[in-house]
Amino acid sequence: MKRDIARELFRSYRTKSRKTNNQEEERSKKDDPEKLSNILNDLVTTRDWKKGIAEGTLFTKWREIVGNEIADHCEPITLFEGRLTIKTESTSWATQLRLITPELLQNIRSRSEGALVDEVTVIGPNAPSWKRGLRTIRGARGPRDTYG
Repeated sequence: MKRDIARELFRSYRTKSRKTNNQEEERSKKDDPEKLSNILNDLVTTRDWKKGIAEGTLFTKWREIVGNEIADHCEPITLFEGRLTIKTESTSWATQLRLITPELLQNIRSRSEGALVDEVTVIGPNAPSWKRGLRTIRGARGPRDTYG
């Protein structure tokens, strides 16, 4: 007797669809409990929050994504329209990170799935300001007048 694969697939399809319909009918009662993970997954998919959650994970798991040495000397500031801005504690670290930006970007993409990072901008620490202090003059042109 020959085996009819099409009929077997049709029968398996019919029995699976019946099982899923029964499960849906069982859950149709609102008093029945449902797993919280299922509810949260449905909420994330219906509201399209996957990208936001992935970006938040990038910030919260920064140390795991880039490693301890880099995380000790820099931190992510913003992620806007695919541009990740990283602030470093010194200009030397900013220079080093600019040199390894391609490897850093590849590492971020592989370890933080779902976060859309297209480019990395590295900024150094804030420069000192001569706008306020002992040797400033109101209405003056700024640092050019400080040493003159």
